[in-house]
Amino acid sequence: MRTAAGFAAAFLLFAVLATANAGGYRYGVSDQAYYGVAVLARANPALFPKDTPLLDAQSRWMLVDNVLGWMMRTFGVSLPPLYFGLYLLSLVALFAAAIAFGRSLGLSWWAIAGLVLLLTLRHRITKTGANTLEGYAHARMLAFAFGVAAMTCVVRMKIGWAGAWLALSAVLHSTTAVWFGLAMALGVLATRPAWRRAMLIAAVPATAVVAWIVLRGPLAGHLAVMDEAWLAVLQSRDYLFPSGWPMYAWLANLSYPIVIFFVFRARRSESTDDERAVVAGMFGLLIVFLLSVPFSASHVALAVQLQVNRVFWLMDFGATVYVAWWLMDRATVRWSAAFRIACLVLIAALSVARGVYVLAIESDRRLVAVSLQASPWTETMDWLARQPEPWHVLVDPAHPWKYGVSVRLAGEKDILLDITKDPAVATYDPAIARRVAERTAALADFDRFTAADVRALATRYNLDVLVVDADRTFEFPVLFRNSGFTVYDLR
Repeated sequence: MRTAAGFAAAFLLFAVLATANAGGYRYGVSDQAYYGVAVLARANPALFPKDTPLLDAQSRWMLVDNVLGWMMRTFGVSLPPLYFGLYLLSLVALFAAAIAFGRSLGLSWWAIAGLVLLLTLRHRITKTGANTLEGYAHARMLAFAFGVAAMTCVVRMKIGWAGAWLALSAVLHSTTAVWFGLAMALGVLATRPAWRRAMLIAAVPATAVVAWIVLRGPLAGHLAVMDEAWLAVLQSRDYLFPSGWPMYAWLANLSYPIVIFFVFRARRSESTDDERAVVAGMFGLLIVFLLSVPFSASHVALAVQLQVNRVFWLMDFGATVYVAWWLMDRATVRWSAAFRIACLVLIAALSVARGVYVLAIESDRRLVAVSLQASPWTETMDWLARQPEPWHVLVDPAHPWKYGVSVRLAGEKDILLDITKDPAVATYDPAIARRVAERTAALADFDRFTAADVRALATRYNLDVLVVDADRTFEFPVLFRNSGFTVYDLR
């Protein structure tokens, strides 16, 4: 009973610190402008008739959208509480998986406590577009936790369970599962000579399946080279092309395998063959990344779309585990328990101070906001969500970061362009890239549009309504107005 209470208290501390360091939990922000919309589309197929091609460009590779959409339909739950549940589940899974992984490597409870506290210090993996924690629900986070669980099973030589956790990870986020699976396979291949023959034999049909997928199957055509028009849409996503990284990015990311190497050497006498498999897998991922760089530099679409640079997220976790071991089980091994407690208190104090700074000073946010906060914008979105599904909306293309949430997610309507997310989706389809480029050019002067400009776009794209700041007036009929925004009828 005491053990369960202790774990519950530890998790509560972890969840609060992790959430604070991530800027507080918020619904409807960042990547949810795409992923949340994809879930809504699965829950109600009548939504987004014009934006479906854009959504399908990426969501066709994701099973989790279908799962969450089914849950919304079956249980009548709305997206905000469903996403908050996913967020909490992700924290629970990461907390449990980190503890299980650390214990499988033989780390003491001192080191486990240090690891859990270090994991609350959310940070960006340099030039990858990924963070170690997110302040919103993202299936990628839960997929990562399940990947750590799979690696734990590899260390404990429970291969069947490792495969099961990896399959769950794949349902949530396919590429995250691919990197964990590749690390596990390469690690076992490098450290288990007795298994190599069987693995190499199994690799023959696996290679044939992959070749079919890439050449004839779902990924057919993705070996094409991106043209200049496609690349122009991706110019703000420079993390996709490691060959153009600045020196600091290379130094930051290559520091992970360096840390893993030297700490692994320091604990060589304590390590097992199964731990060596994990370490070898990390270095296998590094080799895969380095081999991918010439292909992404040559703009081969598949090499860019796979975002191989995110293997550094796995290495970041591995380095964090080893740093926790070095701090608590190596550097302080000759010191008293009081000294180790002082080290833990210092790490916790750093996390608390950073969390308070991020919440109270940097962002001025609450710790948790499960639903959208009331504002003139969300009032406008609530009204828009009650209107006919096929409506096509003209709105400032930068509205998600200007007003806090996208029209697609909060208003559940097709829009001409979301400049914050649509270019990222364009990574996966040249037709979507052309669409984004065309619409970006068409909306370049949105802030200076006249009634004639709006009419021309309405005719060109079959637009139904215009949503603008209340201080911008047009001669069109008014459908809705509040203190911040006006919705005009363009039909």
